[in-house]
Amino acid sequence: MHEIVLKLVGVCRTAKLLTQLHSLTIRTGLLYDTHLAAKLTELYVELLPVHNGRKLFDEIPHPSIYTCNRILQRFCGNKRYEEVLSLFSSTFLFEKPDHFTLLFVLKACSALNALNFGKTIHGLGKKHGNIDSNMFLGSGLIDMYSKCGNMDDALRTFEEYSKPDIVLWTTLVTGYEKNFKPDEALAVFSGMVMTRGVIPDPINLVTVVSACTQLLNLKAGKNIHGFLIRKGYENPLPLFNALLNLYTKTGSIEYAGSLFRIIEEKDVISWSCMISCCAHNGATDRAISLFDEMIYKGVEPNSVCMISALQACEASCNIEKGRKIHELAFQKGLERDILVSTALIDMYMSCCAPNEAIMVFDRMLNKDAVSWFALLCGCVQNGMANKSMQIFCDMMASDIQPDATMMVKILGSCSELGVLQLTCCLHGYVIRGGFISNLFIGASLIECYAKCGSLEEAIEVFERLTDKDVVIWSSMFAGYGIHGQARESIKLFHRMVTDSTVRPNKVTFLSILAACSHAGFVEEGIEFFNMMLNEYQLMPESKHYAIIVDLLGRTGELDKAMCIINQMQSQVGPHVWGALLSACKIHQNAEIGEVAARNLLRLDPDHAGYYILLSNVYAVDGKWDDAAELRSSIKEKELKKITGQSVVKL
Repeated sequence: MHEIVLKLVGVCRTAKLLTQLHSLTIRTGLLYDTHLAAKLTELYVELLPVHNGRKLFDEIPHPSIYTCNRILQRFCGNKRYEEVLSLFSSTFLFEKPDHFTLLFVLKACSALNALNFGKTIHGLGKKHGNIDSNMFLGSGLIDMYSKCGNMDDALRTFEEYSKPDIVLWTTLVTGYEKNFKPDEALAVFSGMVMTRGVIPDPINLVTVVSACTQLLNLKAGKNIHGFLIRKGYENPLPLFNALLNLYTKTGSIEYAGSLFRIIEEKDVISWSCMISCCAHNGATDRAISLFDEMIYKGVEPNSVCMISALQACEASCNIEKGRKIHELAFQKGLERDILVSTALIDMYMSCCAPNEAIMVFDRMLNKDAVSWFALLCGCVQNGMANKSMQIFCDMMASDIQPDATMMVKILGSCSELGVLQLTCCLHGYVIRGGFISNLFIGASLIECYAKCGSLEEAIEVFERLTDKDVVIWSSMFAGYGIHGQARESIKLFHRMVTDSTVRPNKVTFLSILAACSHAGFVEEGIEFFNMMLNEYQLMPESKHYAIIVDLLGRTGELDKAMCIINQMQSQVGPHVWGALLSACKIHQNAEIGEVAARNLLRLDPDHAGYYILLSNVYAVDGKWDDAAELRSSIKEKELKKITGQSVVKL
């Protein structure tokens, strides 16, 4: 009977026959045969869920190491790592494990971050003499220590081997790279090649290129690329993809393009890297073209290349192509990916289609803080202050806690709305959320209170901040300026210079100049402009020039204003010429007004206000035909002047 059952076990290939054989061995008492029970256990592991095999294994009086290893292997394959450690602890308390046993247990320790258990396995390996002669066990130990974040013990384990092979070297290099120690990874690699003379293989080089990518070390990566060409490795696609990723991260679009062209069998990772490289380095049209080519060649897109293509559409404001990619994402089921949906929201918001972005957001089954943030920032960007506040409230109701960056955005929306009560509520949340010490939030609060009409609250926030940087000071200068209190702004500037170590920057002077402009302090404004140039050696930008031109225009010094414009090293923006044109209207200077107007209409031909300003200049100068012609142009182009609005809601 024993021989017959053993033969049947040898030919058993179905779970049904296995259970029948198991029943037969129980009825006949053959289950107590260790060899037969081991064979049945191995069949259980192969044909049925592994816990059934474990139950039978526990009934074997003296199981073999081979049978135990089969169960450990199956547990590892099913990622049931806790049971690997449990089985090992109960079975090998008094037994001698072999190196396969130890490898399976080390894999479980790595997955569970069980460093102490792993050290016990290391001790067992030394005790039973399995380490010095077994490179695979050494590699498993180094991998375990690396994944537990203990690179010191990983290095000590490596040094126990007098003649490490390429697998051992690669495991150590990978450990340093995965633990974000790229310098050490390159140092070990250099020692491997230069000192020990070990020839790296493509697997080893993938890790080294990844370390170069972390360091953004293009030179080292190019050296590896050259080595790859000299050795003539046959189409090592993972290494090619790693190099493409390096070139993408370092902005080396030409090197990436050259490598991409010679890759014969490109996978979706290759295409994704190249599309991302183009999308993030100014070649947005090329990125979209590559995406189309990939789809045409039948390569199945993944979420990564879909996101890169959408980012290219976002950067180029190509909403039509973005919609087609959205349609493809829907067809492929990738719209359900939270990262793809977030990229769609960013794309639609940047292309001034907030309603489509909101539709994408509403369809999302799972929303994280990033997707909420994308929607909120997009609404702020598109001037939808009321909607952004509603989104903030909905986000809070969904238990999504905003971070400091999000609070800055929402305070910006509140300042646009001008609702003081809402600002007070947000201020309370800032205090409860522990954000009050954040300088960017402090600056936003000062700006928000000032724009909502409560200068007193803005001053109180300012004075309570113990560490004031240049952003905080500049915000307070601007707050005084908004309320026409230029004298207070100037006093505060002198206080900053004398009582603190903060050095004014361009934004500081812009705030001070704006305050002087609002209050009509011409001489003081010119004095600060000269201070910026001479004392602090700060090169003015177009906005600074616009204010100084406005100040000079108020005193009628139009020739001097024109001289300053001609001396500008940066491009003259529309607001500079606009300030000059306004001054020409006041002082009835049609000659300079025409120069300003020609430049304005060249830079911003659809701004109705500029046509009206020049028309008024002509009218004052008695050039009625020219004025009438400009008014006709406004009607023909259907231009409309934007009406003024009150900021503060009462």
